[in-house]
Amino acid sequence: MAHFVYLLACADRSIYTGYTTDPERRVHEHQSGKGAKYTRSRRPVRLLAYRECPSKGAALSLEHRVRHLNAAQKRRLAHDPTAPWPGEQGTDT
Repeated sequence: MAHFVYLLACADRSIYTGYTTDPERRVHEHQSGKGAKYTRSRRPVRLLAYRECPSKGAALSLEHRVRHLNAAQKRRLAHDPTAPWPGEQGTDT
């Protein structure tokens, strides 16, 4: 089973970070109001980026590190596919 960390752009210009095993399904859940409480009042949402992880533990750890980034750092991850995500080689976190 694959594990992913994903970034969503919300209607209020905030960026939501989450974990899933199926990014397409999860975005659909957020879009339909059945996702996280945070995104229910911030629809529509749009998938910005996602990263596959080797295990659930690795994905949850990455999700935690990404959640602690500021909005500019999250936008960089979303818009630069070559940017390393936290914990990947070339980052301090």
